[in-house]
Amino acid sequence: MLDAGPGTALELSRHLASDRLTAVFISHHHSDHILDLLAVGKTVLTDRLHRDAESGELMLDEDVPRVPLFVPEGSRPILRSLAALFPVTTHPLLDEAFELGFDVHEYEPGERVDLDGVSLRFELLQHVAANCGVRVEAEGTSLVYTGDTGLTDALPRLAEGAGTLLSESTLRETDTTGHGHLSSQDAGRIARDAGVGELVLTHFMTTAPEELEWHRDRAAAEFTGPISLAQPGVPIPVAPTRKVPA
Repeated sequence: MLDAGPGTALELSRHLASDRLTAVFISHHHSDHILDLLAVGKTVLTDRLHRDAESGELMLDEDVPRVPLFVPEGSRPILRSLAALFPVTTHPLLDEAFELGFDVHEYEPGERVDLDGVSLRFELLQHVAANCGVRVEAEGTSLVYTGDTGLTDALPRLAEGAGTLLSESTLRETDTTGHGHLSSQDAGRIARDAGVGELVLTHFMTTAPEELEWHRDRAAAEFTGPISLAQPGVPIPVAPTRKVPA
């Protein structure tokens, strides 16, 4: 799971009935990327709990592993504060999502992690809050996710030869404020320069159909490969890696 913005916990629940979440990555500490993380944490914690038949108390099942959670350096106090906002006084174990549900790992920019055959690489990009993009590679496929970023040479390097670039497309024009967001035209240029297989646009200011098509057209003016618009519930297969960066 890449980021946990509003509504993602509910959408994710449709898939967790038959599959267990294997890992969660958080790009940065802004509410539209982290707001549902506590709800997701309580869901994965519930997988590790059972009710004692005699006492009725909730008990921890140590045979069920915690779910790896990759968060930026310095995240632990933020996670504790988030959990403390909504205490569950009748079942204290349910307040331990970040201790018992997740296995928290504070990553550093440039770090690489291997996780059950999946390779993760974190790279610092350009945003008002420290934001890392991530490159996910497995079985000859690769996905690069931007989180939030403005223009930076680090992004095409991270995305070089990737199968799929999942890129934010927030603005109608290139950001000149230093806050750190991309336009669809920026995303198209990065996809072209990085030589990716396909571009998926996300993080829109509105989901109005005419606005989404406008963004697709702007990206297509720069990138001639396949372009998709991320939509809830619509699966997009990750494309094969085109080139492994040196």
